[in-house]
Amino acid sequence: MKVSYWCIGKTDDAYLKEGTAIYLKKLMPYLSFQYLELSASKLKNGVADMHRSFEKDEVLKILKPNDLLILLDEKGELMSSEKFAQWMQKKFNVAQGNIVFLSGGAYGFHEELYKRSIAKLALSEMTFTHQMVRLIFLEQLYRCMTILRKEPYHH
Repeated sequence: MKVSYWCIGKTDDAYLKEGTAIYLKKLMPYLSFQYLELSASKLKNGVADMHRSFEKDEVLKILKPNDLLILLDEKGELMSSEKFAQWMQKKFNVAQGNIVFLSGGAYGFHEELYKRSIAKLALSEMTFTHQMVRLIFLEQLYRCMTILRKEPYHH
């Protein structure tokens, strides 16, 4: 089993790339992990539905039938770091495929992705840029792993 974090689009901000690289390196001893930046819709004047449809197709091209898809969504469930760690442990116990977390593009997720997902998680009630969410989520995933191993990072 692998844990994956897929993002729609790329980031050009050096500080976010650097922070992301730090947490990707920190995660490696804990789990088989994949970080993937998928193509965002390049339509300049397209309607939101067209952007969401393109991005849905990019995700469904590589998502396997037994993968557990979890959307990082502003309307998702809020949980503490400790609760997230417990939640992840339950997923580790039952997952027969990979666990795939997905951050959407600027227009959110296509309805098919909502239907295909097993859960929606929110990182906060506040709004963050799509690029910042990457770093925040990776830190929380790292924190989760240290909680599960009872390491002192989370106190």
